[in-house]
Amino acid sequence: MSDASLEPAAKSAPADRAVDGPFDESEVNPVRPYIDLGAIKVLPREGLNLRLEVEEQTKRIVAVGLDYADSTLQVQAFAAPRSTGLWEETREQIRQQVRQQGGRVEEREGPLGPELLAEVPVTVGGDATSGSKRLARFVGIDGPRWFLRGVIGGAATSSVEAAAQVEDLFRSLVVVRGGSPMPPRDLIPLKMPATPGSA
Repeated sequence: MSDASLEPAAKSAPADRAVDGPFDESEVNPVRPYIDLGAIKVLPREGLNLRLEVEEQTKRIVAVGLDYADSTLQVQAFAAPRSTGLWEETREQIRQQVRQQGGRVEEREGPLGPELLAEVPVTVGGDATSGSKRLARFVGIDGPRWFLRGVIGGAATSSVEAAAQVEDLFRSLVVVRGGSPMPPRDLIPLKMPATPGSA
């Protein structure tokens, strides 16, 4: 890039990411009983409920929803450049989206690195209901050639104990980038797990 102000963003991830997760497929023991969702593998645990979020028009699976510890964690994995990260730029986009919805957002340093805490007005049938707001934490990790984004809702936005459990769940995820070339920021394809009902 010729424009010096567009310095590529460094990767944003905890220093111990390769040891404590979220993991790259190359960093985990393949014999562990992961639920294989394509781009993301999830280690089953007591009390964890898994949902796949499907886009109406395309019937494409666009996100993995995890219900755990009275909280929700929605995760998506994106292709990323080898040397630069996407979380910095993505945070800016989320900030703008939240403000457009009339919400408030603050950046803070969380256990997973920089995160956004957003307060978004809840809309019902297109109307923002009488001042009810939903809290959401946006977390992101830049891995090797991938970027994992999580949106945390429910108890983990306010309870330290629930937050620790959901952060631990987020860090236990495995991202499978695959060998095929993909443009940065493309969603790495998700798929149904092989054995229905076992999850």
